[in-house]
Amino acid sequence: MRELDDIVLRGILAGAIGPERAGVAVEAFHRPASVSVRVNPFKVADPGSFAKAHFGTDVRNVPWSPCGFMLEERPRFTLDPLFHCGCYYVQDSSAMAVGEIFRNTLSDFRDSGRPLRVLDLCAAPGGKSTDLAASLRTAFGDGFLLVSNEVMRSRVSVLADNIAVWGDPNVVVTSVDPKAFARLEGFFDIIVTDVPCSGEGMFRKDAKAVEDWSESVVNLCATRQKRIIGDVWPSLRGGGALVYSTCTFEEAENDAMMEWTARELGGGIYEYAYSSLPGVIPTRTGGLLVPGFVEGEGQFVSALRKSSGAREFRLTGKPAVGAGERRKGDLLIHIPESIVREVAALEILRPVQAGAAKGELKGRDLVPSADWALSLALPDGAFPVADLDRETALRYLHRDSIFLKDAPKGFVLVRFEGHPLGFVKNLGNRCNNLHPQGRKIKMDV
Repeated sequence: MRELDDIVLRGILAGAIGPERAGVAVEAFHRPASVSVRVNPFKVADPGSFAKAHFGTDVRNVPWSPCGFMLEERPRFTLDPLFHCGCYYVQDSSAMAVGEIFRNTLSDFRDSGRPLRVLDLCAAPGGKSTDLAASLRTAFGDGFLLVSNEVMRSRVSVLADNIAVWGDPNVVVTSVDPKAFARLEGFFDIIVTDVPCSGEGMFRKDAKAVEDWSESVVNLCATRQKRIIGDVWPSLRGGGALVYSTCTFEEAENDAMMEWTARELGGGIYEYAYSSLPGVIPTRTGGLLVPGFVEGEGQFVSALRKSSGAREFRLTGKPAVGAGERRKGDLLIHIPESIVREVAALEILRPVQAGAAKGELKGRDLVPSADWALSLALPDGAFPVADLDRETALRYLHRDSIFLKDAPKGFVLVRFEGHPLGFVKNLGNRCNNLHPQGRKIKMDV
């Protein structure tokens, strides 16, 4: 790995935040990266109490995230069963600022009379999507659809897993190029675009970002960002919101990109008091988060409202009554009643994952899916339960055989501290472990 010279880094930062601030930031880049988590408010009743009890009383709130918390040190998250239950997600605190700007746009969409439709265009590994899903469920209950898209097939399986573990059934995962969404003209109310960028905000945390950086990469990224926004723009309805973010300090990829979008595609920048967020530096169109001024990594975020005039997508068919069940081969999938028609409209994109997988039909049995155990849609009392201690929970996550002394035979929902973890098939003298191979803990437990 080549080291990025402090003089070069200072020059990059000086262009974005001025020479005095740049000096503060350069020093921060030589300090260790911070650690933060965001608690799932639909699996944990009181996020603040949970964070203090689970991570220590010295946790601190992330100022712009109601469920975000800074930790004093990095635990071994892999060896925490509650992480695998979807009780929290490990996310940089600066990235959580995108969720705050997203929540600021929601008041414009409260009376649409249908589910709110949101696209997270560049979603892997899933941090922002899980944040958006929690914000949408808080504001709209079951009345929303979130499409989490990742164009790179090598990253989409991680995204799908993280969405499944978070447990919200109103999320659909796709893997298409942004231009594919043009077929759904006017479909989305809000599009969130955390676009590929030159990555300067990640220099402290990611050695590869340092290795890959050059001025030509900045120019290449700016060109790519214009293509991405232009390709997806037709799918945003008139009056809809675009929430835009990067992890770079480059003006060409940040303010200039938002100004280009407003001017060339038609829109107005959302007004937001970025200076009210501690440490956030206001820019012409948005806010810049810089190490040394905030505890997290580098992030830019802004939002604009699309000019009215673009037609809104109209669904065909009658509104659904009751939750839908899809068959995908032998897999049975639960689709929430509120979004049955929306999910049907998305079939042209061939979704990777939609709703919550209930289980696989094998002969006369429905073998329950791990995703169903973790889903918010799982009905209470649907399966007999067995509560595991920490040691047994880790052996389960390691896909070792476990023994349940007092559980009935058949499919049993196993839990840790009252939170669903997955399924086993109890044979009496042993259990068949149904934890997915791809989510197995690989390290020694």
